[in-house]
Amino acid sequence: MHVASAPGPGVETIWGKGFIHHPIGFARSGQNPLVELRTLVSLVRLFQRIQPDLVHLITIKPVLYGGIAARLGRVPGVVSAVSGLGTVFLADSLVAKLRRWLITKLYSAAFKQKRLAVIFQNPDDRDTLISLGALQAGDARLIRGSGVSLADYPYVPEPDGGKPVVVMAARLLKDKGVFEFVEAAKLLRNRGVEVQMRLIGSADPGNLTSVNQAELDQWRKEGIVKLLGFRSDIAGQYAAANIVCLPSYREGLPKSLVEAAACGRAVVTTDVPGCRDAITPDETGLLVPVRDPVALANAIQKLIENPGLRDRMGKAGRELAEEAFSIEQIVAQHLNIYDEVSVHG
Repeated sequence: MHVASAPGPGVETIWGKGFIHHPIGFARSGQNPLVELRTLVSLVRLFQRIQPDLVHLITIKPVLYGGIAARLGRVPGVVSAVSGLGTVFLADSLVAKLRRWLITKLYSAAFKQKRLAVIFQNPDDRDTLISLGALQAGDARLIRGSGVSLADYPYVPEPDGGKPVVVMAARLLKDKGVFEFVEAAKLLRNRGVEVQMRLIGSADPGNLTSVNQAELDQWRKEGIVKLLGFRSDIAGQYAAANIVCLPSYREGLPKSLVEAAACGRAVVTTDVPGCRDAITPDETGLLVPVRDPVALANAIQKLIENPGLRDRMGKAGRELAEEAFSIEQIVAQHLNIYDEVSVHG
């Protein structure tokens, strides 16, 4: 087993798991044509040297460049995981439309394989690329998310006493709905609703839609939301919460909501691709319109004022996680696809 990725933290873990690591110069948000071409050439050379029977390509640039490199390197089987279409499919500016046209062409080139399976986490992303002519319907597969270890994210009852706690865990990006979350917190405070709104995550300076330091400082000064920064103990954070919130603009299938379901927490999220696919509406959580902090505040308040409803939704969420999101089921589905695509399958 070989793993190719950008160099950096985590490489030791890859080697420690028994994989062979190959550093590839992926510039996550770079748009320099020469740098991007160098990445493509590096992947072609890597595939020609290793001669893999199958490659599994994950996230946008590896899917695009890796798919083209696999064609040039004559890789027999390709599995591409499209975890989300990204912000370029959200914006409507002329520049965004041009970039969307280019990326669609790249997807089309990357998906011209003899033995191919493209995994989507929600049907909207799948249908978008099929309708644009970038993918044949027969090559698409649907797997709901990346899975969750049910043992690591156990169901526990809500904490007793104190203010209800609402948690949002995400990269601090505009497209994740961070500003709507903060605005909803202000609305709830003005209504006199007793609640503590906790925001978990860090800024992403490499992303144009990231929250900046001045905004974080202002929120910290106002005290309307509690900023916890990056945390790795998400199961513990959800155990200490009553409600989990993700007002994102679009997702593949958000891992934070899958983990919330496993922990038995009622969810408030937006009625957009990915987010609505991670819950059973009105059974495990509530859907609200995107970019609507008033509707978001109303839904949060509804759950705060109805602990019985939260309890029912939390238990239904755990059942959903056991039925659809367990890591064992997700792994089994991937292995079946490997067998299907591999020339040795």
